[in-house]
Amino acid sequence: MAPGSKGVRVGSLLFLTQRIPYPPIKGEKIRAYRMLCHLARRHEVHLGTLIDDPRDWQHVETVRALCKAAYFAPLDRRVATPACLAGLLTGEALSVRFFRNRGLRDWVTRTLDTVRPDVVFVCSGNMAPYVLDHRHRGLRIVDLVDVDSEKWRAYGARTGGPMGWVYRREARLMLALERRIAGSSDATVFVSEAEAALFRSLMPGPAGRSLGISNGVDFDYFDPAVTRGAPFDAGVANFVFTGTMDYKPNTDAAVWFARAILPVIRRSLPGAVFHVVGASPSAEVRRLARIGGVRVTGRVADVRPYMAHATACVAPLRIARGIQNKVLEAMAMGKAVIVTPEALEGIEAAPDAEVVLAYDADGIAAAAVALARAPDAAARIGRAARRRIEADYAWDGRLAALDDALATACHTASIR
Repeated sequence: MAPGSKGVRVGSLLFLTQRIPYPPIKGEKIRAYRMLCHLARRHEVHLGTLIDDPRDWQHVETVRALCKAAYFAPLDRRVATPACLAGLLTGEALSVRFFRNRGLRDWVTRTLDTVRPDVVFVCSGNMAPYVLDHRHRGLRIVDLVDVDSEKWRAYGARTGGPMGWVYRREARLMLALERRIAGSSDATVFVSEAEAALFRSLMPGPAGRSLGISNGVDFDYFDPAVTRGAPFDAGVANFVFTGTMDYKPNTDAAVWFARAILPVIRRSLPGAVFHVVGASPSAEVRRLARIGGVRVTGRVADVRPYMAHATACVAPLRIARGIQNKVLEAMAMGKAVIVTPEALEGIEAAPDAEVVLAYDADGIAAAAVALARAPDAAARIGRAARRRIEADYAWDGRLAALDDALATACHTASIR
């Protein structure tokens, strides 16, 4: 089949992902779930995955229904966290060791030896070691999503003491793994062309075929036309930040907004409230609830009411890689979103027309106050944001590039 052909069918496909891709309520799960659904339309999928949240076992049959075969391995964080520290002695990346599971490893090996899948599709560099040493003769595509080594490097640059050393070590080892993945794969995929370009700049030689495949948004699910009850007092200014709240970039953003930005906002808007909405808030995030005007919800059944009734959504990220689903979802909800440059990276949206771009704490506070005082302007930005999502961020359109990548890899392999 020629490069770029649509609808390529290669038969069997091994799909590996570090967490069960359901429910699709956080970044990595959303992307993996959408890719799984897309690939399962044309391929017989053999899924291997880990489950580290006991609540996710109830979703096994939902995911299994998409697959020809599936293996779900339990991952107990209480065991995996101390076990991964052995990597300090063996010279391995700690994040790779965290996701190592003997049962899953044996299942992957059996699948490769008996099924001999036409394609191996791996989500995240942490899962690549399950297949890197196997002499699989089919195609191998790895969705690295972000340049993970750069995330660890950024952590190390912002952190002193022993943890800073650990982060810098992780950055070095993950970069070595990412280079190995690129050298042994038919294609490496990233969440944006900017991430792919960054990766190519870090390679000592040719990076092989690397490309950006952006996330999309389910804009029917995030529909601002649906009436939803307010989960808070909508008579005051409410600023909403969503995400998984034990993830370091989100934690940093929430703490920064609550401690450095909200007090400035409340000088002009004394009743303003900052809502930190998302599962697994760290102890540092939970302590923010002691600050006047801060509400920490923990996991909620539905984030859409919080977005729908927000004065504005905020994404005050200072550490970020790839594309922020929280920004795309808020745009789909027709909300004005205040973003930092890090939060806007990879998103096609016009600053000050479809999003509000601010560079520092004072700029974010000023934007928040301005939107609260000019609701018509906020609504206008929100409508433009929604139009952008409808025009450019449908999942099927975004994942058409995945079909192109498979077709191109098939064509290149046939030439070889």
